Amino acid sequence: MQQVISVWVRDPRIQKNDFWHAYMDYEICLHTNSVFFTKKTSRVRRRFSEFVWLRQKLQENSLLLLQLPQLPPKNPFFSLNNAQQVADRMKGLQKFLEKILQSNLMLSDSCLHLFLQSQLSISKMEACVAGKTSFTVAQAVQSCGLRRFHSEEDLQRDLGVSCDSDSDSSESRDPRHKTKELTLNQSRSAATLDLRGTCPEEMLSCSNGSV
Repeated sequence: MQQVISVWVRDPRIQKNDFWHAYMDYEICLHTNSVFFTKKTSRVRRRFSEFVWLRQKLQENSLLLLQLPQLPPKNPFFSLNNAQQVADRMKGLQKFLEKILQSNLMLSDSCLHLFLQSQLSISKMEACVAGKTSFTVAQAVQSCGLRRFHSEEDLQRDLGVSCDSDSDSSESRDPRHKTKELTLNQSRSAATLDLRGTCPEEMLSCSNGSV
């Protein structure tokens, strides 16, 4: 059977740390039958600085054997409220992941798996890869997986809808953050799938925040 890895970067949201500081993160949906992934479907949120960290780690870990694709360029005038700038960045982030996932060398990197399929912060991902945590990479991925879904048929259908639109189930919103959703597309999907996993803090001390 042909191995397929599908990834979407979607649903940009403004996250407010406080009244003066805010950042934007994006939802990453992954659907695959690849043997490189024990978890075939996942959904996490990452911000641009975490993509920068991922590229740096992958470049270091590949011992410069590969020239990694570039991320969207940093724009000193980037605005969280500029829909076109956000859309362009999001498209660039998706292209970056698509190219990364074509490399078997990259697919064997633990940093990539934690980035795509866990809610760990950068510091916790680095600690996990270095063996400085009480849990392994595999345990971190499994503990931050799917919370619920209806059926395999619904899973595939909803992935096709939810990962191509700007709508999201209210069940997937994180109550720990006050978020303002930036709408880039006025169409709304009827997807009801909730793939957003949360990490049991008593098991992994996972953090949904970014460094």
